[in-house]
Amino acid sequence: MLLLLPLLAARKPPLLQQLLRRSKHVSVAMAALHPATPKRQGLVLGVYATEKDEKAVQLTRAGDAFDHVVSGKLKELLSISGPPLKKGKTRIFHALHQNFSSVVVVGLGKKGAGVNEQENWDEDKENVRAAIAAGCRQVQDLEFPYVEVDPCGDPQAAAEGAFLGLYEYDEFKQKKKPAIEAHLHGSDGAEAWQKGLIYAEGQNLARILMEGPANHVTPTRFAAVIEEKLKSSGGNVTVHIRDQAWIEAQEMRSFLSVAKGSEEPPVFLEIHYHGSSDPQEHPLVFVGKGITFDSGGISIKPSSGMDAMRADMGGAATISSAIITAARLKIPINLIGLAPLCENLPSGKANKPGDVVRAKSGKTIQIDNTDAEGRLILADALHYAHSFNPRAIVDAATLTGAMDIALGSAATGVFTNSKQLWDQLYEASVVTGDRVWRMPLYEHYTKQVTDAPLADLNNLGKYRSGGACTAAAFLKEFVTAPHWAHLDIAGVMDNKDEVPYLRKGMAGRPTRTLVEFITQLSQDKKSV
Repeated sequence: MLLLLPLLAARKPPLLQQLLRRSKHVSVAMAALHPATPKRQGLVLGVYATEKDEKAVQLTRAGDAFDHVVSGKLKELLSISGPPLKKGKTRIFHALHQNFSSVVVVGLGKKGAGVNEQENWDEDKENVRAAIAAGCRQVQDLEFPYVEVDPCGDPQAAAEGAFLGLYEYDEFKQKKKPAIEAHLHGSDGAEAWQKGLIYAEGQNLARILMEGPANHVTPTRFAAVIEEKLKSSGGNVTVHIRDQAWIEAQEMRSFLSVAKGSEEPPVFLEIHYHGSSDPQEHPLVFVGKGITFDSGGISIKPSSGMDAMRADMGGAATISSAIITAARLKIPINLIGLAPLCENLPSGKANKPGDVVRAKSGKTIQIDNTDAEGRLILADALHYAHSFNPRAIVDAATLTGAMDIALGSAATGVFTNSKQLWDQLYEASVVTGDRVWRMPLYEHYTKQVTDAPLADLNNLGKYRSGGACTAAAFLKEFVTAPHWAHLDIAGVMDNKDEVPYLRKGMAGRPTRTLVEFITQLSQDKKSV
């Protein structure tokens, strides 16, 4: 795992210490081939795919420069050591240069591939991320403490690949992967490299929060982590950690009905980033589902796989991490993040199937399944979000297993009442490679949640099919804003082997897409 510097005193709980650490790998190797460079280090260089009838090896600009320094040995070895490198594959050469014990050459695929309209992403950027991640891991396996990284024509994507690819959650393991520092090879693109590093650290923060055991990442500790990280971001920020008394005063009874089943006190986290030069500019408001552990409540889940429900606060983790990242980047926009945080557990005080609660909006909800709790806590948070006269509202939640069934881990499902908002989210996802896909928000689904025998709404759709769509339709009943998007991130919650530059574990998606979305909205004041 990357070397980190603790920001808290030793008295803080172990996991909290890790969550509050900050990467120090921001330096750039300005003189990459200077003899004073440490010898126990690796170098990752890129090579492009060539046509079958082309015999010449096509290296990147940095690769060509290195090959010149070693008198053409790199191209010669690549030509005789096997077939041309395929996309994402690696080949290692040793003792080519005194400053680098090993050089890892990585396949970048076809040069200038551009945006793949079928895949809905920028293929050049994705190829760089995947290749650099593979190369850095090879160097880490050699147990070198340093690696220099070829920018491959896109320093930001290279940094994202390096720092996302090297991250692994090992807080509670005695045996850890060798620590390694990644640096940019050369000085070209240092600013873009730094931006990619910050993007990656944002997603990695969400990964740490989501992966952390539920007895360590409680609502209270989650809020403390975000407060410390946000205040250390260097931005103009305000943090409110609202307690149960405040929640009760706000009449967030739907939220409280879920929280009451646990001994852990609920928290309503409210964070503000004031980045615009105009303090009166309407804010973009994010809402994130913050169930720090979801047993299902009385409608209890099967025990197999229940441990993964420590990440059911992925919505809160990703929106909070995105705002922290925006603050670090000093993006000129006003942002607000709202996260209702609690556990969903069975007890004598917990919700029971058939119970009816009155939400903050005044609407009543019949709770036919206590495992459909995410929409209950979001209902109150969404209603509260309107009090800020928002430019737009975007919520993120690991809301439904139905979304995982529908899209798997390929993309986040987006339900929205705004074409402009969808266009911005889609364009952002093409850049980051963390894709989104628009889902239907038809009246067809609304009828299935408004036909309730005991209340205004039912937290369960009338029929089994279209579960992600009926959940979104339920949330829509608490939204009056003309620009609102609901992101169901259940399918992208974790990574097995689908995203090559993420190791197995909680994925922290779609943090980078949210950051890119924020960046684009800060530059476009008219569309939304």
